[in-house]
Amino acid sequence: MREYSVPVLVDVPASANLTDTVFRRAEREPGTVALRRKIGDDWIAVTAGEFRDQVASVAKGLIAAGIGAGDRVALMSRTRYEWTVIDYAIWAAGAASVPIYETSSSDQIGWIISDSGAKAVFVELESHEETVREALAELPDLKDVWRIEGGALEELIAGGAEVSDETLSERRTGRGAADLATIVYTSGTTGRPKGCSLTHDNLLFTARNVAAGPLEPLFTAAGRAALLFLPLAHVFARMIQLVLIETGTVLAHTPNMKNVAPDLQAFKPTFLLGVPRVFEKVYNGAEQKAAGDGKSKIFHAAADTAIAWSRAQSAGGPGLGLRLRHTLFDKLVYGKLRAATGGRLSAAVSGGSALGERLAHFFRGVGIEVFEGWGLTETSAPSAVNMPGANKIGTVGKPFPGVTIGIGDDGEVLVKGRHVFAGYWNDDKATGEAIDADGWFHTGDVGELDKDGYLRITGRKKEILVTAAGKNVAPAPMEDLIRAHPLISQAMVVGDDRPFVAAIITLDPEALEQWKGSNGKTGATIADLSTDPAILAEVQKAVDRANRSVSKAEQIKKFTVLDSDISEESGHLTPTLKVKRNIVMRDFAEHIDSLYG
Repeated sequence: MREYSVPVLVDVPASANLTDTVFRRAEREPGTVALRRKIGDDWIAVTAGEFRDQVASVAKGLIAAGIGAGDRVALMSRTRYEWTVIDYAIWAAGAASVPIYETSSSDQIGWIISDSGAKAVFVELESHEETVREALAELPDLKDVWRIEGGALEELIAGGAEVSDETLSERRTGRGAADLATIVYTSGTTGRPKGCSLTHDNLLFTARNVAAGPLEPLFTAAGRAALLFLPLAHVFARMIQLVLIETGTVLAHTPNMKNVAPDLQAFKPTFLLGVPRVFEKVYNGAEQKAAGDGKSKIFHAAADTAIAWSRAQSAGGPGLGLRLRHTLFDKLVYGKLRAATGGRLSAAVSGGSALGERLAHFFRGVGIEVFEGWGLTETSAPSAVNMPGANKIGTVGKPFPGVTIGIGDDGEVLVKGRHVFAGYWNDDKATGEAIDADGWFHTGDVGELDKDGYLRITGRKKEILVTAAGKNVAPAPMEDLIRAHPLISQAMVVGDDRPFVAAIITLDPEALEQWKGSNGKTGATIADLSTDPAILAEVQKAVDRANRSVSKAEQIKKFTVLDSDISEESGHLTPTLKVKRNIVMRDFAEHIDSLYG
């Protein structure tokens, strides 16, 4: 078995827990700005001392409300300042947090709260509370429901006023590295979500070694600041939150994806966290705007130049002609794109699925380098990540310090390290199936390690399709290429036990608005456009591009365009925009069957 290891950079003592940095920084540098919170149109500074005081006050309220050491407290909210305060307050009270996606159904909430044994739950909005109340009949152990927008934090703080600093300190320092910090339930692309038990050591070890290792330059630059908009209920954004707090990078939140563009311009981050779909939409939006302004040729020439310039960085550097073109387009195009992100953004981390080499090269050529990483909830988010000065586009980087990655005989990616979870909550059988006798966690992803230790993910073991002719097909790379088309929202390749490979595709409603205006079809619906010859020709171009990346036996022979988009709200995507293949297969079985009729 091929393996690659990177030595540990930062150890975590047995007495450490996630709240230590918050309380220590407040003692040493109480006036330093730690976060910024948006109130109205203003970004208000929150100092390290103020943040510690708010965390401590809410923690005292939890203690007064009867939350004991080791108890679980659920948290259901959009990404916002209070999310971070509550997360750290739960830990400071000696309890463990259980995040819930704010889009979860009553059944999902009921399962997570009952399985975790949560004693109480924080919700953000009245609608969230109503959904939780629907599940209360099945949740006899649930003690309290606290609504953020209903003044719950203020009430908790008032209720904890009599709890002494000594009591809080005893509770907070009574939890060590080996203790449970959080149970994060997988978003469930298949089956019922499983709770991943992550300890303080899992999360602290990861945050400190990532921050001191591959991504260290991103968190030591002057004026460093980051804007989070991905759901903090997901381990990816959660880990970045921890890294930002550990490194003292100024952290801000935006709860609504629709507000990301204006918030970027106002907050002016230096660092951003995203999933591939976010970067695709940024590119597609810029392309559509250029088309609307009659500047398509300029944009495409600029994009090609950015990509060529980035590729040249990995091949000895650009020549004089390319440097001159790049300088010209930097004034005409790239500078405007950077200005749209606030003008200070130079780096981003992408995870969740493959970004695609063309898009990664484009952003690096524009001046915003995107570093791909890879991991799972069970590995506290990252196991590998690219790094400044050694970004090998097309890979997900090397293991971060303290991690070993191996490739099994069947191509499965295996992982060892202190970042690997303690096990599945209430499910020893599943834990035993995931971690073998030699301590390797079996990720279910398929990949390969190059001679320098960079990992390339080539597919998902459970998602490998086997056609009726016995051909193994990895759908993800083709889906990524199809989805890169500006008019396409999602693509899912099918063909398991079928005579050939096919695909079902959905259209992007936002991108279609621009296209309809430019093509004289302003009144057309998505249903109308799903059979429109011009649209089908565009989809065919995307499919042809994907087909050029694989052998003939793996190529998509037919596709169908659905008459509606699929989304998280429709139940077909996870909160990080991954397709729930089994749900799509079930709900669109007739469409898939028609491809083989």
